[in-house]
Amino acid sequence: MKLIKRSRPLHGWLAALMFVITIVTVSGCGNGQTGTAAEAGGQSDLTLVIGAYSVAKDAMQEILPLFAAQWKADTGQTLSFQESYEASGTQARSIAGGFEADVTLLAMEGDVEKLVKAGLVAPDWKDRGENGMVTRSVVALGTREGNPKNIRDFQDLAKRGVKVLYPNPKTSGGAQWDINAIYGAGLKLSEEQEGLKDPVAAKDFLERIHANVESLDKSGRASMAAFEYGVGDVIVTYENELLARIAKGVHYEIIVPENTILIENPAAVIDKYAEEHGTRPAAEALVDYLLKPQAQEIFAKHGFRPVDKQVYAANQSRYPDPAGLFDIEYLGGWDEVRSTLYSKRGIWYQVLAGI
Repeated sequence: MKLIKRSRPLHGWLAALMFVITIVTVSGCGNGQTGTAAEAGGQSDLTLVIGAYSVAKDAMQEILPLFAAQWKADTGQTLSFQESYEASGTQARSIAGGFEADVTLLAMEGDVEKLVKAGLVAPDWKDRGENGMVTRSVVALGTREGNPKNIRDFQDLAKRGVKVLYPNPKTSGGAQWDINAIYGAGLKLSEEQEGLKDPVAAKDFLERIHANVESLDKSGRASMAAFEYGVGDVIVTYENELLARIAKGVHYEIIVPENTILIENPAAVIDKYAEEHGTRPAAEALVDYLLKPQAQEIFAKHGFRPVDKQVYAANQSRYPDPAGLFDIEYLGGWDEVRSTLYSKRGIWYQVLAGI
């Protein structure tokens, strides 16, 4: 467990309200699109459409102008960008439903696989870079100044009187990582106590924590906005979200649970649309650029764990590895997780229904 203390209080209600308004403005445009174009300068020769999950927004808005400058130097073309930032599940469904993005950054592998099944992304998308991934993180806990509820690990989220926030896994990839982390921590505890993974004990662990959840917001960003507006005592979220908010002057205490999950976030070219738009070379170059040290440093600046080994090593002091860190394979891989946790009669829906 890692506790990061911050001495100054959260911003006041006005700053929190402005953050809520920002989230509503960004996510409230038609078909999940912001309609915002970030031009590299001058008349645009080519427009790339970016469909990303909401948490990547701040980093991408720094990275895209740098990529555009590199593309201009290499090809002479001036690039502009149309950007959409939504909850990962919502974004994947939007692209599958006809939002013609050229490049996507999503919260988890499963959301890209939905686009593979829709015939939009090539099945070999994971051959690029670090198994298709461009950033990593871990599920962490954020508390208010002074940690008044004395939160030290996932177990404390089940205590009477503790109000918990995490988003809705039906719309948010981040929420699925949160649920996976809690369920996996339950399995880890059962292994420690009983010598083997006990799904019944892990489900009970998840049920007891979920009983304290205040609301299920649409996305990780919406959940963060609600927390900063004053809802709840503790938020379950990406480590990078908390670090990014701290960097913007909002002060949290961050707890990295002893048993938590390694998050991996993918990027991919939407092959069908990039081909139709004539943007494939630029789209592929952008995904490649996200893996270069310059982009990886920006991701690190915004709290992500870089996939580039050298950039990660340079920033490693910021990213403690908890003793019980596990990855999605500990839960059997994404196919198993979708079947056991998120299927129509899966564990998560049993928890919601009180079965």
